[in-house]
Amino acid sequence: MAKKFIADVTVGGRRVFVRNDFNVPLNPAGEITDDTRIQAALPTFRHLLDNGASIVCSSHLGRPKGKAVAELSLAPVARRLGELLGKKVLFCSETVGAKAEKAKARLRPGQVLMLENLRFHPGETLNDPAFAAGLASGIDLYVDDAFGACHRAHASIDEITRHVPLAVAGFLLRKEIDFLTLAAENPPDDYLVILGGAKVSDKLPLLEHLLTQADAILIGGAMAYTFLKAEGMDVGASRVENECLELCRDLRRKADERGVRFLLPCDHIVACRIEPNVTLRIVRPGEGIPGEMMGLDIGPETVEAFRAEIGRARLIFWNGPMGVFEVDAFSGGTMKIAAALAASAATTIVGGGDSLAAVNQAGVADRISHISTGGGAALEFLSGNQLPGIAALTEA
Repeated sequence: MAKKFIADVTVGGRRVFVRNDFNVPLNPAGEITDDTRIQAALPTFRHLLDNGASIVCSSHLGRPKGKAVAELSLAPVARRLGELLGKKVLFCSETVGAKAEKAKARLRPGQVLMLENLRFHPGETLNDPAFAAGLASGIDLYVDDAFGACHRAHASIDEITRHVPLAVAGFLLRKEIDFLTLAAENPPDDYLVILGGAKVSDKLPLLEHLLTQADAILIGGAMAYTFLKAEGMDVGASRVENECLELCRDLRRKADERGVRFLLPCDHIVACRIEPNVTLRIVRPGEGIPGEMMGLDIGPETVEAFRAEIGRARLIFWNGPMGVFEVDAFSGGTMKIAAALAASAATTIVGGGDSLAAVNQAGVADRISHISTGGGAALEFLSGNQLPGIAALTEA
């Protein structure tokens, strides 16, 4: 855990580099469609501005692979951040170099400057010391507020901490660490984990670790069908990772041995195609899915079984939707699970972009204890792995 926190250091008169995670969704017109990650960063910005700092900030956006890609510019993010702060955010079309240095040198207390997309420079993902030194040039204090990127040993996350006088965690990063540590290090009894999404292979290390931590694990989404096929169920045309079948059987055996309740969907909403007006069918418990059909959402009996587990839990972590919730016909399970979490008396943590979208779609985001801004980073943290970005602050 980071030993230094922004509230514990003097920021007045300092030029501060804030590394944010502004990897926000954009529509084809270049407009931000969900500004949750920008909203989540505001407490750190306001603290710095209220206490007389000048701010240089930046983020990655998309995967430009070390080249400038106009559609992935942070310019729209700078505009939106300015709207939310109620003040103009200056924008520099470079990250390092003469233009960036000049923009930083002109910065005055109370001003905010955003540098262009960090991943436009190949040195970012290579954790390049020269690129990190360029970012750190003229900086008095480094603040990491980008939990969603802390599992990456990139220049603006890791190497930069070796080129600044002081490196600390921002309010958002501190909040992420506090909530996820609750789940990762000393969870209470009746700790429930709900996992969904497409691929079980992405979550195997997490599942292995959770079998030593959780009291119950609920599996939904496409990943459930690999588990169900491993148990001998006919899953039709549902998405399956055949290479993971034996691993799934092994996980179920371990869950039984350790007394972890491991629930898979018992009924299913199925269809032949993922389309809004397609004909649906409910496959009841004990039935197989017809060969031409695929499981696209959990059924009503599964919803009730999952609700019962949610009702008895004291701590809940949810990552991944229960079905193809982007299509209304297959959104019911995910929306009902989101509502059940919101109504729960448990401490609730939701992580991952799809899960965030789901609680927003369900209109219950304000009733979740903590919505993590980092899907992959949260899974790494809960898997017991050391995150480079947090380790770098501890060492700085």
